[in-house]
Amino acid sequence: MNIHEYQAKALLRSYGAPVSDGRAVLKAEDAKTAAGELDGPLWVVKAQIHAGGRGKGKFKEADAGKAGGVRLAKSVAEAAEEAKKMLGRTLVTKQTGPAGKQVNRIYIEDGSGIERELYLALLIDRETSRVSFVCSTEGGMDIEEVAAKTPEKILSFSVDPATGYSPFHGRRIAFSLGLEGAQVKQCVALMGTLYRLFVEKDMEMLEINPLIVTDKGDLKCLDAKMGFDDNALYRHQDIAALRDESEEDPKELEASKYDLNYIALDGEIGCMVNGAGLAMATMDIIKLYGAEPANFLDVGGGATKEKVTAAFKIITSDPKVKGILVNIFGGIMRCDVIAEGVVEAVKEVGLKVPLVVRLEGTKVEEGKKIIENSGLNVISADNLDDAAQKIVKAVKG
Repeated sequence: MNIHEYQAKALLRSYGAPVSDGRAVLKAEDAKTAAGELDGPLWVVKAQIHAGGRGKGKFKEADAGKAGGVRLAKSVAEAAEEAKKMLGRTLVTKQTGPAGKQVNRIYIEDGSGIERELYLALLIDRETSRVSFVCSTEGGMDIEEVAAKTPEKILSFSVDPATGYSPFHGRRIAFSLGLEGAQVKQCVALMGTLYRLFVEKDMEMLEINPLIVTDKGDLKCLDAKMGFDDNALYRHQDIAALRDESEEDPKELEASKYDLNYIALDGEIGCMVNGAGLAMATMDIIKLYGAEPANFLDVGGGATKEKVTAAFKIITSDPKVKGILVNIFGGIMRCDVIAEGVVEAVKEVGLKVPLVVRLEGTKVEEGKKIIENSGLNVISADNLDDAAQKIVKAVKG
């Protein structure tokens, strides 16, 4: 689960990390009051969406102004005016895709004098199963571009969970970033704060870009992104309360209600599979035969008929889907349960696109009979390769 910048900064502030004073605005008429509560003399007006690249983004609407989703203002009135221009408009960035995202919230904060821009992140290292620090002197830029062109400018290392964070970790980061004097001490303290926040709140990602050295020589978190482990949210009701469902794909939101592992993609073939590995293999073979998957969907090992029905409905609700591939290998999951769910879903929502079903494993014969006796126009497949070729042919043809 992701949260907005202003929510992330409130969390940072609660842990004692240095951030600018700011106010969130949800209604245009509140913008002037919010800006007036800040000291100035420079105000920063930021669109709040769950996507990066806001500063370089562009609004679809002409009346939103020419500037991107991060704007400077030199007066309270100007800050309020810029906020009004952005609220309710659609911002398009590299990460939103061409559809963009509607800006429903604005964050107005005090401007900062910037001496240097640095990059800092804490991530889960999947290879070591440890928390890793990533830092670079190239803050404010796309870190992917820095990694591709100048990887030597990035320092990355993991922290042993048995010992946890130690001051030497902070000093290593400080020296890598070229910090001096009191800045080193600030860095050691800040890294310890961020590590504690990351662990205590079960985060998956904490990115500060940029982490700045102000014109007074102090460190400050100028921007912040946070992502949290969905499976740990039951332990953090305060974090769960920050969820903004308007920023999430409606299909993914619906899938979460049924504990389905669903991620929307841009292709034309909907996939319903059990097991993450088999789901990835299914997506790969669809691409091999010249098509693109419309989603990743793992119904899990203990799916019920109701869960399968919900999964099928979610797939068919995607207007991009031109065909559906059901690929089930029954181990814990029974093929007859999948078949019953598919039949039930088709009866409820109808079947307007080709459907290929490949079943194998536990109760496979019973499952195939349920499909055969349903009267549905279903294309059966003997194996994964056969299934992929048939669904791609059906969609392309």
